[in-house]
Amino acid sequence: MSESSVIDLSQAISARVKTEREARNWSLAELAERSGVSKAMISKIERGEASPTATVLGRLSGAFGLTLSTLLALAEQTGERLVRRADQSLWEDPETGYTRRRISPPTGGVLELLEIELPVGVRVPYPSDAFAFQHQQIWVTHGVLTFREGVLTYRLEAGDCLQLGAPVECEFFNAGTEVCRYVVGLVRR
Repeated sequence: MSESSVIDLSQAISARVKTEREARNWSLAELAERSGVSKAMISKIERGEASPTATVLGRLSGAFGLTLSTLLALAEQTGERLVRRADQSLWEDPETGYTRRRISPPTGGVLELLEIELPVGVRVPYPSDAFAFQHQQIWVTHGVLTFREGVLTYRLEAGDCLQLGAPVECEFFNAGTEVCRYVVGLVRR
């Protein structure tokens, strides 16, 4: 994916955050209070001056009552049923190097497939409300993923697939020695 495609997605995310906030008639202060993200950071995101981390996007999407995946899908929607790899939306967490590629066409369909690359040593936590509106499975295709789901911890190796349970606080962690790549399959509840 070209650098301009990554920039376009960042701009689409900025616009979507602002659209979601304004659709609820929330001030920046109200969204900050609901999400735990500072008013200054939300303002920078909405103006396209800062690229939010996965954790920040998880907090914002939870405040909106959306999954992170749904928030990003809304930013990506085009209606096309075929998307070539070169045209798939790619988002990179500026803080950790975590990348999220939307494999599925951006039509807003029931099933969504994502490919994640998690660099060595990176932890990405999500609040339980980031998972509230979907069924999710994780299929590791390369490396090792340590996945914490509430009080349970799973060590997933290449080829392993985990179906998530009820929504709880989760954390993705790459304790391995190489990048971990996994596919996430989501179906809206």
